[in-house]
Amino acid sequence: MNRRIKVYGKVQGIFFRKNTQQKALELDLKGWVKNEEDGTVSLEIEGELHSILAMQSWLRLGPPNSHVENLEITQGEEQGYQDFLILQ
Repeated sequence: MNRRIKVYGKVQGIFFRKNTQQKALELDLKGWVKNEEDGTVSLEIEGELHSILAMQSWLRLGPPNSHVENLEITQGEEQGYQDFLILQ
């Protein structure tokens, strides 16, 4: 199962990507996370549905020092990711 998620709010410059990577690995999710030029953070995750739903719930709260205003979630195509990376 694959989801593409765009996170809006105060989500850059506060270790959001690193915290997201740690949570994804904890949940055995694969994919990537990156900062966007518009101040949002985008990610693509693959894994079991219960892990994806857990990640979505965690993202709604966000890591410490973040302020998540909204999540835009869409269904993606399976990519067969082997790890969870922070992209530049």
